[in-house]
Amino acid sequence: MKTLNLLPLIFFLSSLLSPVTTLAAFSELGYSTESTPASSSSFKGEFYEPEPSHTSFSYDRLTDVRRNCKSVLSSASELNIDPISRDLRKSKKNLSFRNGDWSQSSGDSPILPFDDSTTTNNTSSSSSIKPLNLVSFRVTDLDLPHRTKRYVGVNGVLLLAITAFNDLTSRGVREFELWPSHTQLKINFQGVYVENDKDQERVLCMLGETMLPSRDDNNEKSPSDPWKWVKEHDTTPPLLQDDQIRLILRYPKAFTLTKREIIGEVKSLNEKPNLKYFDKITISSQLSKSNQYSFVADELVSNACDGNGSTISGIDVYKGKGFCNLLQRVVSQTPLTVLPNWKCNGTDAFCRKLGPFGSDGDGSFKGVNLYMQNIHCQETAADSVTKVSAVFRAVRPSENLYLSGKRSSLDNMTVTAEGAWKPSTGQLCMVACRRGEVDLCNARVCLYIPTTFSIRQRSILVGTFSCLDKKNLSFSPLSFEKLVEPMDMQNYFQSSLQHPFYRYSKTDEAGGILERNQEFSFGTIIKKSVMKFPKLEDSEDSLSSLSLLAEDLTFHTPAFTEKKTLVTNFGMDVLSLGPLFGLFWRSSNFSSIEEQTQTQTPYKTKDQYTEKQLLLNVSAQISLTGDAFGNVSKIYLEGLYDEHTGRMYLVGCRDVRASWEVLSASGDLEDGLDCLVDVVVSYPPIKSRWLADPTAKVSISSRRPDDDPLYFKQLKLKTTPIFYRRQREDILSRAGVEGILRVLTLTFSIGCIASQLFYFRTNADSVPFVSLVMLGVQALGYSLPLITGAEALFKRKAASPTAYETPSYDLQKSQWFNVIDYTVKLLVMVCFLLTLRLCQKVWKSRVRLVTRTTPQEPHRVPSDKRVLLVSLFLHALGYILALVLHPARTERFTPVYGAAGTNWWQTETEEYIGLVQDFFLLPQVIANFIWQIDSKQQPLRKLYYLGITLVRLFPHVYDYLVGSVPDPYFIGEEHEFVNPNLDFFSKFGDVAIPVTAVLLAVIVFVQQRWDYDKLSQALSFGRFRILPSRSVKYERVMSESEMVSRVSVNGNHSDEE
Repeated sequence: MKTLNLLPLIFFLSSLLSPVTTLAAFSELGYSTESTPASSSSFKGEFYEPEPSHTSFSYDRLTDVRRNCKSVLSSASELNIDPISRDLRKSKKNLSFRNGDWSQSSGDSPILPFDDSTTTNNTSSSSSIKPLNLVSFRVTDLDLPHRTKRYVGVNGVLLLAITAFNDLTSRGVREFELWPSHTQLKINFQGVYVENDKDQERVLCMLGETMLPSRDDNNEKSPSDPWKWVKEHDTTPPLLQDDQIRLILRYPKAFTLTKREIIGEVKSLNEKPNLKYFDKITISSQLSKSNQYSFVADELVSNACDGNGSTISGIDVYKGKGFCNLLQRVVSQTPLTVLPNWKCNGTDAFCRKLGPFGSDGDGSFKGVNLYMQNIHCQETAADSVTKVSAVFRAVRPSENLYLSGKRSSLDNMTVTAEGAWKPSTGQLCMVACRRGEVDLCNARVCLYIPTTFSIRQRSILVGTFSCLDKKNLSFSPLSFEKLVEPMDMQNYFQSSLQHPFYRYSKTDEAGGILERNQEFSFGTIIKKSVMKFPKLEDSEDSLSSLSLLAEDLTFHTPAFTEKKTLVTNFGMDVLSLGPLFGLFWRSSNFSSIEEQTQTQTPYKTKDQYTEKQLLLNVSAQISLTGDAFGNVSKIYLEGLYDEHTGRMYLVGCRDVRASWEVLSASGDLEDGLDCLVDVVVSYPPIKSRWLADPTAKVSISSRRPDDDPLYFKQLKLKTTPIFYRRQREDILSRAGVEGILRVLTLTFSIGCIASQLFYFRTNADSVPFVSLVMLGVQALGYSLPLITGAEALFKRKAASPTAYETPSYDLQKSQWFNVIDYTVKLLVMVCFLLTLRLCQKVWKSRVRLVTRTTPQEPHRVPSDKRVLLVSLFLHALGYILALVLHPARTERFTPVYGAAGTNWWQTETEEYIGLVQDFFLLPQVIANFIWQIDSKQQPLRKLYYLGITLVRLFPHVYDYLVGSVPDPYFIGEEHEFVNPNLDFFSKFGDVAIPVTAVLLAVIVFVQQRWDYDKLSQALSFGRFRILPSRSVKYERVMSESEMVSRVSVNGNHSDEE
């Protein structure tokens, strides 16, 4: 009972503690990024979130509102309150809009500044993006309890913004915000809502208050630049509180083809000398999708579509059920591509027009996109006709594509359309009106959703704008499309019985490309017999086998030109393979072919195939990024894949973007595409990777003559190493193998160090001649993993920010890997402690040696001072050389690997520390020469220095043999013990470093085997001597064993013994 009594209190406290003050700007405007049940049918971005129930609204300015809104109130009709009170939430949503346009009349009193420092200082293509003036408005409250016969009290929030890249509702809730490329002002309003039956409109008249940014006081002296404080980047902008702002918004009462625009104005009630005064602002938007649309343009639709016999020849189109759902999936928030006027036949001005839109171009319309917005679709069971209404918005290349797709204003770049889709023809025919005006309804738009695809037809949606007045054409037909992506096919026809399919038409031409590029040589024969390339495998059925092969043949990776002068992101997407259409098509449509597969037997590959049987029909597309590859940025491919050689021989069709004169003069274009392109893709082998380069090679060439305007030079690309499906699975087990190898190598190191400790017991007189610098290098190598958490000997890769996925994540979190990790840390700690024990023994032996020498002969005791200085000098030279040679590598890899290539200083330091540890014997070699040891002084045991050398060299051998192919999922991260991506330890390094380390071990062996005099004579060439003559400086003093024997004979034992 006590618990139940506490529930109301807990609910009350939770409502009080709701984080209202931390809401983002879109929450302040009431737009949520999550769907609510009432708005689940709306497009993303139209969502509305109500105010918290405890929020109170003030209506203390209604007297001022009535005084400043006399003209609006005088024309108000008696208010019909029933539709409003029936659904208050929907009524508020119907009066709200987002991402409309606003403009300010020319004058010397702008309302908002704009910081364009980012765009002006940026030299990239994004610097040409034009800022947009966006406005959003939301009704926060309707005061129904205190309504009158003619008006209802209203509260609302208006957001004005100037932005180049940021969404209007993606930032905080402060009244004024300014950062580079974005300015935002929030104004709180209260006023009245009225209806005007005479003009068939709904009107909001409101007064607002906010904190306005202040213009400079000397604005009259320099009216062209009233925002000087913006250029000074003042962190505390001057703000003025203003409550003399009037907003008037006018909404049409009916939502139809030609009645949908919301117009308004924001006016300052201050006089002009006042700094709070600003020039009048006009607002333009349209009714949101939440409003009920009325299909009343039957006459206009009939005039435009009746008798229209236009169809698409040779292509099957969708004629099934659920057209509304399919249409919204196809066009939802995705831009459509405008096609060039390649068939235009007219004057230059006529062919440059962008269809019914108020814009011109060069006829190629490069970079022009189209959005299909605010779709209303109504299916009627009576006549099987689906009525559709939409707004088409054209986006220029100079506009931000993302923000422009969210705009809601009506201007010369928008066309409203209404029509019907008939399942008998599969055609959606609509009448189109520019700016939604009746006088401009002079265009027709026809849409189709194809279900047949080919090399010339890669679109999931095709459409055409055409002029209704055949006698007086005002523009040439404008075509547009939405290209299909292989991975998207499963999203379009999930529940449909009408499945798409692909028609091959270029296989004969691809056979000619195969004959011209097929190699007949001894190397080709060996390649076919030894190497295995991606091919069909045993599976449940043939479609599954084809799907797995299509996955292996699809890749996205950076690629380089032959001389690595240009870098691009290369994408190879397989659209169809044999009878398979769409990647993973069977898994997404299992129910539709389940009956077929039940009768099929499991697919088994044959051991022997003929050359013809190994050729598979394939269609794909290539995509390249970068301005240098603009003429081949996307190529549609069709041809043959040879499983025996791992090569694709393809005919390519590219979308040509040239002036309409060039396109019309080219008589060999196929549906506006240049299909005289040969493409050859060579895949690396699956097995025997060490025998071949693990990269894909691509050749793109044109069959046109050199003087043809559409000709381009041959392009040869080489990708970074790519992995196949089974090789990606190997990555998961590779980390476990490396962990086991790490444990084994550290265990072997412990044995080597322990053997050196036992060696000290039997060879005590040689202990002082072990270099402390050498032992210090090893101790440093073992301590760094314990301090920094880095891997010992091997470095397991962490997920890169540019990685496509993190396949080793689950393995890193498993218990098995935790056990290996803790075992490695324990073994590293043991190695570190044993190495410190070696240092301690060497240090104590030298201390005892000092006590046995006279004060006049301290030089007889070995000292590491000169050894340390020489070692530091040599490594400093090597480190400086690495830093000097680094910029060339950084320039080559930074465009591809990004931050991993720019963080060069840290990378160089970490890798050079590893190099110092590999050459750990260098201080001992220097010490042996300085101390001039003889064959009786053998400070290091063979098992110790040879064993530790092998341990240090094993990662390089492993990288060379097994890790020669870097993991493409972790480009730019550390790979094994070294980082081959940055070329510090390249293939040459994996060979040169072991050879140098082995050479150091051999030198130590020779130094301990031969006397210094014998070694000096062997390295003498006549009078020229590489080593100086022996010095008496390091003559051996009486050893500890001799002292012990002498003392034992005399029967005396000192304290030291």
